[in-house]
Amino acid sequence: MQDLRKYWAARGDWFSSRGREERIKDYIALANQLVWKRQVSLLAAAVLAALYLDAFTIFTYYAVVAISEMLDLYLGYKAKDWDGKNPVMGGRILKRIVLNTAVSGVAISAFTISIAVQQPAVGHFLPLFFLFSAAVFAAMYNSQMMGVLVLRLSIYALAFLYIACLDVMRYLPPLSSPIWLEFFTTIFVLYFICDISMKFYSNYQDRLRQMKLLRDENERTKAALEVKSQFLATVSHELRTPLTSIIGSLELIKADKRQILPDGLKPVIGIAARNGQRLAALIEDLLDLQKLEAGEMAFHFQPLDANELVSEAVDSTAGYAGKLGIEVTTAFCPESCRIAGDHNRLIQVMSNLLSNALKFSHDGGAVHVRVEVINSRVRIAVQDNGVGIPEGAEECVFGKFSQVDSSDVRKVGGTGLGLNITKQIIERHNSTINYVSKLGVGSTFYVEFDRLTAGDGSDNVTDSLAKAA
Repeated sequence: MQDLRKYWAARGDWFSSRGREERIKDYIALANQLVWKRQVSLLAAAVLAALYLDAFTIFTYYAVVAISEMLDLYLGYKAKDWDGKNPVMGGRILKRIVLNTAVSGVAISAFTISIAVQQPAVGHFLPLFFLFSAAVFAAMYNSQMMGVLVLRLSIYALAFLYIACLDVMRYLPPLSSPIWLEFFTTIFVLYFICDISMKFYSNYQDRLRQMKLLRDENERTKAALEVKSQFLATVSHELRTPLTSIIGSLELIKADKRQILPDGLKPVIGIAARNGQRLAALIEDLLDLQKLEAGEMAFHFQPLDANELVSEAVDSTAGYAGKLGIEVTTAFCPESCRIAGDHNRLIQVMSNLLSNALKFSHDGGAVHVRVEVINSRVRIAVQDNGVGIPEGAEECVFGKFSQVDSSDVRKVGGTGLGLNITKQIIERHNSTINYVSKLGVGSTFYVEFDRLTAGDGSDNVTDSLAKAA
């Protein structure tokens, strides 16, 4: 009863255009895949029966079965270009499916009945088993359309009953005869086939409902991501312009060229300017994150010298390092260290790694940057002697809006987006980023790129990496 309730509950989706077309396409696709499998089993049955019965009759009926099966192949060929959006064509295909099902069901039933009629002895295990196999095959693979399945199984049921009654009509045995036992066993088999057919159909309905839920959830997720991206882009752009003016004004006031600013206000103005810079950095990170997630960040790949890239990044952070009183040392690769990448984005990556190393270093500490070749890879490593990172913090380190020290009293601030953006940029370069660290000793973040050889041309590099990105 529960299966029947599910069936009637699903009829609304069946009669809907989308539900019917989806079932038709599933039916045709599966029929095309399984037609030869069914033919092999039927041919094996024909060969086996022909060894003991009239071979000419058996193969004549099998030829009719094979021709009926070819109708499904022809229908699959005719319907392969149907996109599921033309309801008129869908109706025609459905009519052909019903017709083909009737022809195929009658042909297979006649084939099994012909075997039963030729058997002189009591009992018809061989034809009943073949018919049972065909019915189970239909229950397993024709559950997309209940009407078509019922039609085929109804034809098989008539054949079952005819074969079951064959010996009863021949011998008119008493009720205690084994012939009646076989008859009632056949009735039980029919009930079993009906039951498993409903189970398969119910499972197919559940799968359709789950797929529909997944599609709906996917659409809602895409809509939410689109709204989020638009919101971030709009808010970030709207905030960036006035914030730039505010920061510029605060910097002018803090400079106090005319020496008119009261001493008590200078620390307050300095705090406001620093917070303005942090807010500007957050906006830039949000814009980068939005572009990365939307696939809108442009990458211009070209051959780059890793030594030159590191030297430029270190020079750009020299002022920040000097302000913190931290020395930055470098160790360049003595051999060719050419890599492929986007210059501006990799400078952004190096700046993020260097600024993190500087922020988490102790006062008067040191940061060491080295470039080296490891097998066919170029590694750029940024090492500090700072606070270190606890074990098992990888998700927190590279996560969004997260920091290892997320307490209200942490030493350094930040958006929690820098390393996440860095990781995404590195992955777009088909490269890797990782770190090793020990609490109280320091951390080493490193990125690894494929090393370019002398034979790698600029065009090939650009095309291959652009495709990977």
